[in-house]
Amino acid sequence: MAATKALAVHLSSCKASNERFSPYPDCPSTSQSFPLKSLPLCKPVSNLNNVLFISRYTLASLQRRLSPVPAVDSDVPHPLHQGSANIRSNKEFEEWNSLTAKFSGAANIPFMLLQLPQIVLNARNLLAGNKTALLAVPWLGMLTGLLGNLSLLSYFAKKREKEAILVQTLGVISIYVVISQLAMGEAMPLPQYVVTSVVVATGLVLNFLYYFNMLNAGIWQFWEDFITVGGLTALPQVIWSTFVPRIPNSILPGTIACVAGVAAVVMARMGKLSKKGVKFVGAISGWTATLLFMWMPVSQMWTNFLNPDNIRGLSAVSMLLGMIGNGLMIPRALFIRDLMWFTGATWAAVFYGYGNIVCLYFFNVISREFFLAATAGLVSWIGLALWRDTVVYGYNSPLRSLKDLVFGE
Repeated sequence: MAATKALAVHLSSCKASNERFSPYPDCPSTSQSFPLKSLPLCKPVSNLNNVLFISRYTLASLQRRLSPVPAVDSDVPHPLHQGSANIRSNKEFEEWNSLTAKFSGAANIPFMLLQLPQIVLNARNLLAGNKTALLAVPWLGMLTGLLGNLSLLSYFAKKREKEAILVQTLGVISIYVVISQLAMGEAMPLPQYVVTSVVVATGLVLNFLYYFNMLNAGIWQFWEDFITVGGLTALPQVIWSTFVPRIPNSILPGTIACVAGVAAVVMARMGKLSKKGVKFVGAISGWTATLLFMWMPVSQMWTNFLNPDNIRGLSAVSMLLGMIGNGLMIPRALFIRDLMWFTGATWAAVFYGYGNIVCLYFFNVISREFFLAATAGLVSWIGLALWRDTVVYGYNSPLRSLKDLVFGE
């Protein structure tokens, strides 16, 4: 008991550890332990070495404050700010830390099942010769999700995150199946489908060759540059194309973004950019992937607005799974103060999942009970996440947690 008190006094008097923490936007993150070499170099108390050896994992359970993730640094490890030990709230803090990690891991299940109802529904419509129903599924929206999964697959391949690689791979394959069905139903232009098929096949092969250390470093670097330029090109072009024919059909947005992306990549490789500039270029693919995912609900809702009669071709179960999967990641993103992850997950849960459920209810496709249950579930879940985060951090208002998330402590 005396040794434990001595350790607490020792830690509270020392400088905060600079141990780094790596939140990944699409996979569960677990509590990190502090290696012995990362401990502050202060004068040890009596028998402290024995206490440190026994209490290695006790150190990880001390309450800590997490800084928000800067936008440019969203895909790199971030410092963990070690505050003073709060023994009274330590257990509650670590329990919520563990639970949020489990929630994030559980999100893999609805994500893996996300496209299955839509695939089944599309297959039934194709077999029945009802190709018009497939127009309810915007191929541009599916394409944005596909490109986002492919970019994140490359990111997790670099990190050697097996579980996240599996989830992103299943995401790529499932969305590609839906896109293939749309092409079969003439709901997607054939040239775009052919190009998409080539990119998907190439991306899957290169990512798995890289993961098993069978790919030349130069080829991988070229692929990373390609997805950076590709994501930067696709984002403004997809946004523009969503509103055609209400606006003129043009490739100008994508062309301008492509030129800017190529210029940025070339300058980064030639050493013409500052360190911050190189870091910014490296973060482009991750942010464009997030923004592409965020555009999916906008594209879907615009399609619903233009073609309300075709909304019956939209699967309510798919929308519910999308809401659940993204909703499960909100507590973790808030807890570790990852602004990019929190923004993407919340946006997708509210606008992609719940937003389309609202459309389905408005057009009498789903029952009132289904709609009310989804509404109550989402509101309660977000409220729970904000409340628990406020409690474990010892704040008086959920607004303080949101303030930390956006501006830092």
